[in-house]
Amino acid sequence: MDYKQKLNELLLTAAKQNASDLHIGIGRYPTMRIDDILIPLQRESIITPEIAEGLIYELFTPEQKAIFLKNKEIDFSYNFEDKVRFRINVFNQRGYLAAALRLITNQIRNIEELNLPPILHDFTKPSQGFVLVVGPAGHGKSTTLAALVDEINHRETDHIITIEDPIEYVYTQDKSIVSQREVGIDALDFNFALKSLLRQDPDVVLIGEMRDKESIATAMTAAETGHLVFSTLHTNSASQTIDRIIDSFPAEQQGQVASQLAATLLGIVSQRLIPRIEGGRIPACEIMITNSAIRNLIRERKTYQIDLVIETSMQEGMITLNRSLANLVRAKEISLDNAEMYSLNTSELRILLERG
Repeated sequence: MDYKQKLNELLLTAAKQNASDLHIGIGRYPTMRIDDILIPLQRESIITPEIAEGLIYELFTPEQKAIFLKNKEIDFSYNFEDKVRFRINVFNQRGYLAAALRLITNQIRNIEELNLPPILHDFTKPSQGFVLVVGPAGHGKSTTLAALVDEINHRETDHIITIEDPIEYVYTQDKSIVSQREVGIDALDFNFALKSLLRQDPDVVLIGEMRDKESIATAMTAAETGHLVFSTLHTNSASQTIDRIIDSFPAEQQGQVASQLAATLLGIVSQRLIPRIEGGRIPACEIMITNSAIRNLIRERKTYQIDLVIETSMQEGMITLNRSLANLVRAKEISLDNAEMYSLNTSELRILLERG
């Protein structure tokens, strides 16, 4: 088998079918994820250990192959014929090679094209502060962040620095200077890149993912010292995100961290991509904008009351996830079954829908 040709055919098929992911693993057909459903490519051969190794090794540079053989897994980006990029994780399972390839389009879509709430434009306007986009893996966090950062790129004369592992969206510099740093290529490791960040004269910073208390502390310090910082966490809601950040630190530091977070946090967007009735997916969002009430709750560690503030602050642009889901059901964009599947409180969702 010509593994290079077969790999290119699979990548092209995934791109043409608008798949979000392509999976390569032994004992099954190559499999695409389309609108959150796994679809095997049954016209292809079932993948054997030899085929898996042949296909996956075609993705590697010699340096990446050496890193993989040492660490048993690797994250990297792959540019396919300058048409589409992939964020790739190669790993071992039961002693055999496997890979998950996430498709990243070359075009960075804006807030309207992504069907995101217009209030998100407001997060691109401050000169300093901390904005988080959270939610489960595969639900569009990176795409939303790219839309926010690219809006600044086209509007402001700023220096934008991204620290990513690996680089996902590639920005075309417009009014801003955009410096994109990939861990392992442009920096030895994530924390090393973060430590040197403030010496590089940034105005806007995108941290691909906050992984530990060191990266969280650096992000908050950058926001505190006159920078606009964007990042992500794998959390389910605004209140859970705040708890996760504070609980990442030792007990004796948590009071100080809560005060620092209250002072720097501009808002949190928690999103899910829900299958549409007519095909494709559409975002449902919880949006928390940090007002004086929420700042006080963060300082006092009363995050359990944040949901109530979001619910009663719709005039400020805030919205709960359940209200967002209910609006999509009423607009006949998504089914009730899918709304309930993604809701964190189905009884409250039903009450909202009954009220109309």
